[in-house]
Amino acid sequence: MKLAEIADLVDAELVGDSNAIITGLGAIETATVGELTHLSGSSYRKYLASTLASAVILQANDLANCPTNALVVENPYHAFAVASMLFERRPSLPVGIEKSASVDETVSLGVGARIGAFARIEHGATLADGVEVGSGVHIGAGCVIGTNTVIMPRAVLYHGVHVGARCVIHSGAVIGADGFGFAPDGDGQLQPIAQIGSVRLGDDVSVGACTTIDRGTIEDTIVGDGVKIDNQVQIGHNCQIGDHTVLCGCVGMVGSTVVGRNCMIGGAVGVGGDGPIRLTDGVMVSAMTHVSRSIEEPGLYSGGVLHDKSARWKRNALRFGEIDRLAKRIRLLEKKTELES
Repeated sequence: MKLAEIADLVDAELVGDSNAIITGLGAIETATVGELTHLSGSSYRKYLASTLASAVILQANDLANCPTNALVVENPYHAFAVASMLFERRPSLPVGIEKSASVDETVSLGVGARIGAFARIEHGATLADGVEVGSGVHIGAGCVIGTNTVIMPRAVLYHGVHVGARCVIHSGAVIGADGFGFAPDGDGQLQPIAQIGSVRLGDDVSVGACTTIDRGTIEDTIVGDGVKIDNQVQIGHNCQIGDHTVLCGCVGMVGSTVVGRNCMIGGAVGVGGDGPIRLTDGVMVSAMTHVSRSIEEPGLYSGGVLHDKSARWKRNALRFGEIDRLAKRIRLLEKKTELES
């Protein structure tokens, strides 16, 4: 398509040939003629002068070094994300129900629904217009799936799960499995606690491959509008995730965690402590951090120990056990100094 069309879509100032033809996308260091790229981080600025792309999405302060056509915007990364949707060529199932699929006669299917091979949709489920259900998907009884939601092959939704509009649930995701609830008796044997709540996903939610979201014990587990969840994330029962929050790969949250709006939780972060944990709006947690208590102020939080040469790390690890004793010695010295003064 013409570069001018893309400029209109992303609301950019076009500098150069408005009739340039764009046929695809490329990384700034490897893009070729006909491709659109973007400059969204300072570490990639070194590639700008030599890029072979037909156009670059960038900020105004990088325009002078751009050797080709430019689309000038305030937020290049977001503009590139919008433009990228023009070039997506994800295969789509044909409208209708594949012969090998099993759809209960009580299921309500909206206009344009697509049901893939060997999918199973159980009693009383409701699928809105344009829903796509990939091959081997299981949708339990009473589930409700919103307009134009796509469920990729072999995902599983247990009974009673509610999914909003325009969601994407990737392969291997399991939504609505039992929360991890057991009560010990006097002999230490574990009695399961019935998990009678469900899971509710808002609109425009993305759930990554092999992610698990457990159903609530009594009330529902809630995932807000626009939440983006990466692969292999575990969300425990009765958690609440605020609108437009991002959970990166391998995040694990114990039950009843509450995360605010517009938070960003880095890869492999663990959330769990002595009691329910709440993160206020606008909290960012860097990768591999253990969040063991609530966070009441927005900002960036980190934890853990940075890597080092093994021998030095081991020496320092042994010293961790001395910190309490050293702290007590410091307090005694401070008291002694105060008395002497």
